[in-house]
Amino acid sequence: MKHFYAYEAVDNKPYIRYREGETKLGEQIVISKAGIANNCQFVLLGIKEDIGVKANLGVGGANTVWDSFLSAFLNIQSTDLFTGKEVQLLGYFDFTEPLHSSDPYIYRKQVESIDSEVESLVMDIVKQNKIPIVIGGSHANAYPIIKGVYMGLQHLHPLSHSSLNCINLDAHTDFRRKEGRHSGNGFRYAYEEKFLKKYAIVSLHENYNPQTIITEIKQNADIWFCFWEDIFLREKLSFKDAVYSAIEFTKGTLTGIELDLDCMEDVLSSAMTPSGISSTLARWYMYTTAIECATAYLHICEGATQLADGRKDPTTGKLISYLVSDFVRGFLEK
Repeated sequence: MKHFYAYEAVDNKPYIRYREGETKLGEQIVISKAGIANNCQFVLLGIKEDIGVKANLGVGGANTVWDSFLSAFLNIQSTDLFTGKEVQLLGYFDFTEPLHSSDPYIYRKQVESIDSEVESLVMDIVKQNKIPIVIGGSHANAYPIIKGVYMGLQHLHPLSHSSLNCINLDAHTDFRRKEGRHSGNGFRYAYEEKFLKKYAIVSLHENYNPQTIITEIKQNADIWFCFWEDIFLREKLSFKDAVYSAIEFTKGTLTGIELDLDCMEDVLSSAMTPSGISSTLARWYMYTTAIECATAYLHICEGATQLADGRKDPTTGKLISYLVSDFVRGFLEK
């Protein structure tokens, strides 16, 4: 793959802050020159990419979070609850490009080439019976991740596997029409191509979802959703009730877990919001879905440490590190 960079053991050492009497996650995490290792449950990879955001007329910067995340994640304490040996650090895609254009269709064509590479690697991971954890980049990558997981599962279980289900904690449906690939229509492509079956969306924002899409998904029996406003303003249901409803809706087959950081309050992202989900609730979502769902993959996207308009926040990577560790611990505690 042209844009993929695989890690060797020496590559993680500059990130680790060694301290006598302590063992950091980065000292235990699996790194293999031979490709996908046999002795771990999760395979971690990054995506440095904001082309899908630009293709959707958004603010670039989603390509900046991977290194910040890795620095935080590798310095977690290795404990009995999460040693680090459960995870292979595989590598990262770098689709950072110098092109600057006002024409979204130029970027949309580039997203198609990204799809091909991401899908291929995710499929290879799943064929080895591992769970991919994909960090960084735009939400455009939901489509090749879902497709890659689906194709990998078909290889493992060709006669028994049906389409994947998915739970997405997000301010947006990302179910816009098929008008060329971008960060706003990954789930539409996956659904219409029958890689995605049931799709649950938790905490949509009424201000940022068109009536045409809301009307459409209300009539689709394969889609369940709730608004942030119904949870926190009208108090029709609690956040926990919303998440458990999504879990109930998607149970019965393998389910992908998605978190778009633009749904979280004051987290640097392409569609950063001052009103959204707290870090505490997002961490609970990660932990609970890992326990309750038959997990197919984890995808955390749209976060940034620096946006194209100059805004910066170095803590985004540490937040993602919390979210990933919560997910892994939840899975291991099943």
